[in-house]
This record gives sequence, structure tokens and C-alpha cells, in this order.
Amino acid sequence: MNLNQVTLPSINIEKSVAFYKKLGLHLIVDASPNYVRFELPSGDSTLSLHLVDTLPHENNITIYFENDNLDEEVRKLEEKGIQFTLLPTDQPWLWREARLKDPDGNQLILFKAGENRKSPPWRVG
Repeated sequence: MNLNQVTLPSINIEKSVAFYKKLGLHLIVDASPNYVRFELPSGDSTLSLHLVDTLPHENNITIYFENDNLDEEVRKLEEKGIQFTLLPTDQPWLWREARLKDPDGNQLILFKAGENRKSPPWRVG
């Protein structure tokens, strides 16, 4: 099995497209204003946005984007005007993470985990 895509709700597709392009995603499907889909710079998964009238009241969506050059990537994104809620920080689960929200309030985490991504010391055998 392979993860094809994750779809997020958006109340403003145009604003969200601009945001995700700043993050470095490449627009591959444009059915604006109702739906768009992006390719990520690496890997096979895609991210799509679909228009909604209202966002969920409890938004527990968190999307993780892995980056081997996390600190440099965060610096470049800050120069483009992207604001972070947490700058790169070493976490107790052995990942380095930076956090931000997209225009619709979806939680995004840019991280670097190396071997700990899938094989932390506490991995089940």
C-alpha cells in the first residue's frame, strides 16, 4: 500500500494555493475555486485542498513534511514571509521540528528525523 494523497478543507483555495506554493509544492491539478492538488518536491504522495463553506470546529489535522535541511528550509521560508509557531526545536521523540499553520488553521510540522523517523529506539520489534 502507498499513501496517494491527503486532502485538507479550505475556505479560501486561492489564498491556500499561494501559501503551499511558497512552501515549495507544485500545483498539478487546478479545478479552482473548488479543488486543487499539489506534488511535493520529493516522494510520491500528493496534497489536495477542497473548498468548504465552514471549517471543522475541532481541527485536529496535522500534516508532517520531512526535510533533511530543516533549519535552512525554515530560514528560507521565513524570508518568504512564512510565520512559524515553533522554530526548529529538538523534541524528546528524537525529531527536530518546526511548526506552522496554513491559512485555514491546519497544523503543519516540518521535521528532520533521520533513522528515528521509522526506527526510534522504542520501535516495536
